[in-house]
Amino acid sequence: MAVQKSKPTRSKRGMRRSHDKVISPLLSKDKFSKEDHIRHCMTKKLFYKGKKIFKKK
Repeated sequence: MAVQKSKPTRSKRGMRRSHDKVISPLLSKDKFSKEDHIRHCMTKKLFYKGKKIFKKK
């Protein structure tokens, strides 16, 4: 079995993973506002998981 001589650097790891990027972001629909948004991010109307999280000034 092969054994590595040294730990791979962050740069080499990043270069290897550079081709594994998601081309289009996964979109979800908010239950309350029925708005499309990127997963784990708030909507344009400032809703997250059906709750208003910020107040506009």
